[in-house]
Amino acid sequence: MSKNIYIISGESSGDVHGGNLIKEIKKIHPELDIYCWGGERMQQAGAIIQKHYKELAFMGFVEVAKNIFTILKNFKKIKEDILAKKPEVVVLIDYPGFNLRLAKWLKKNNFKVVYYIAPQAWAWKEGRVKDIKKYTDELLVILPFEEKFFKKFGIKTTFVGHPLLQEIKHNHSPMGNKIAILPGSRKQEVSAILPIMLEMQAHYPNYTFQIAGMSHLGAEFYNSIIGDIPCEIIWNNASKAIEGAKLALVSSGTATLETALLKTPQIVCYKSSRLNYEIGKRVIKVPYISLVNLIMEREVVKELIQNQLNAIELKIEIDKCLETPYRTNMLNEYDYLFEKLGKKNASKEAADIVLRYIK
Repeated sequence: MSKNIYIISGESSGDVHGGNLIKEIKKIHPELDIYCWGGERMQQAGAIIQKHYKELAFMGFVEVAKNIFTILKNFKKIKEDILAKKPEVVVLIDYPGFNLRLAKWLKKNNFKVVYYIAPQAWAWKEGRVKDIKKYTDELLVILPFEEKFFKKFGIKTTFVGHPLLQEIKHNHSPMGNKIAILPGSRKQEVSAILPIMLEMQAHYPNYTFQIAGMSHLGAEFYNSIIGDIPCEIIWNNASKAIEGAKLALVSSGTATLETALLKTPQIVCYKSSRLNYEIGKRVIKVPYISLVNLIMEREVVKELIQNQLNAIELKIEIDKCLETPYRTNMLNEYDYLFEKLGKKNASKEAADIVLRYIK
């Protein structure tokens, strides 16, 4: 069998980053076979899909417990596939609940492991640091403060820059009467968050509400929540929904950073099941849930979490975001954020490192 790389991602953001990583690898070594667990972006870049991420995306403590047998079956399948393919190096992208367990097995079977986009051990489960050190050969991080954090534990770590800096096209469209809605990529979170976001349409009838929808969830799912509320769905293209928007309502995660890079004021909206929330707040040890605030180490964007996410609080924050002084201040803070992120081409830097493991 020819030399190959195996890449594993379990969600949509990892598919995007994996796709760009594969493009850079293929520029240098077009002949390399790349197998992956991912999605359309990785496939379009030239990878051979072994399993789609939509079969892997379970979120939260309760959902993982309910789907434990499916997860175990997936483990068995991927181990068999990797043993058959014998890759030169396995690249794990984010998705730590699955990928860190797999890393342990990979090292026991003498595979080289590069972890791209580190598990957020600085936020919770710091015990994962020991596993990262034992079971990975190199860690590639995308947030500026992560390199120092992981290096202090003796982990070989490189800050490659944030991949969104290359992925986002800065068109800076004029702000129109549009509000972007980014409710997440998993059914559980969209079901909890989107109805509250859409309540705002009645208060702002002169604005077009544009939802960043994920096709793997299906039109029927979104329509069951939307009902007869006037709005549009932009499929699989969050940037298009954000661009030209007066403001964005964002569910957290990478989307908060994407919104900042597109210079759009935002409000972070997050809600999960009560059980997930109660467990989460006891184990998560960071003061913010949005990457914007975490990188800036202060509140730049307002976060409405759990019970705070309601129609009254959300309308108050929207009104503030529509006021010029508040907007201007947030946009100025975004400029400082860009400076902190640096100017590296993350996908290229990561590709160069991964290819060092090809003999």
